[in-house]
Amino acid sequence: MQAKKVLIASDHAGLRLKRELQTLLPEWTWIDLGPLNESSVDYPDFAEKLTRGILKGDAPLGILICGSGIGMSIAANKVPGIRAAVLENPVAARLAREHNNSNVLCLGSRFLAPEYASEIAQIWLTTPFSQNPRHAQRITKIHALERNPTSEES
Repeated sequence: MQAKKVLIASDHAGLRLKRELQTLLPEWTWIDLGPLNESSVDYPDFAEKLTRGILKGDAPLGILICGSGIGMSIAANKVPGIRAAVLENPVAARLAREHNNSNVLCLGSRFLAPEYASEIAQIWLTTPFSQNPRHAQRITKIHALERNPTSEES
């Protein structure tokens, strides 16, 4: 079986964890979108680069890492079609994929040890969307919000 491609990016605070994840999970084909050094960068630039790559089809899933995971998540979720989730435990990782069909995992480098972050990432990467009609309907509603965020329809 060929390894799946995964996009990965960080800001300067997440650089070390980004590198460690790639080492701890060698079975994945990593497409590293930067940064390449610890010089200060703006996380929205890397969130945009990664999310645009997913939408173009460079890879189906991506991982973003910053100090808390929160900034990356906020930036990534501004892009229609992206469902980014900040995850801090394996159960949430499984549920984010099964129920929400999350396509971007956001991790906080200041809160997660590399081994634990890799466990979260591995579960998230290997868990499929459940296809349960109840969950699929909710994803459809999320997409409707993206198309018309000011509508009062529900």
